[in-house]
Amino acid sequence: MLGEKAGSMTFKETSKAVASGKYGMPAMETSTVGGGKMLGHDVMAQATFTAEMRPDGSWLGDCPAGILFCAEGVATYICSGVGNMTADGGVSFRGGASFETNSEALSELNGKYYMFTYESDSEGNAEWNLYPCK
Repeated sequence: MLGEKAGSMTFKETSKAVASGKYGMPAMETSTVGGGKMLGHDVMAQATFTAEMRPDGSWLGDCPAGILFCAEGVATYICSGVGNMTADGGVSFRGGASFETNSEALSELNGKYYMFTYESDSEGNAEWNLYPCK
């Protein structure tokens, strides 16, 4: 079961092709920079993730190191997900993320797993929404 939305951020993506993935299919590296709200705090976020196309045409994505910045502190996160290309040339991913922080203001992030939706368009405009698992 999912809880109420914990955060929503918008990003600008930049992508480049990287060495083929383990499936012998294309792979992309995407960097994101943006911001929004997390647990009611204004945040900026930055991350780089790699996605590998699978034989069925879906994509398997992994972000080993993302960062949230806010006036009250910093949090790091890792996430992974599965997605597909959209009709307009963007992507639609679903997955999960976990966070770690020493910030008292963001401490609610610790020890929880967050499910996410990630949608982008063909221009590299993306939205990331996070929901805590209960």
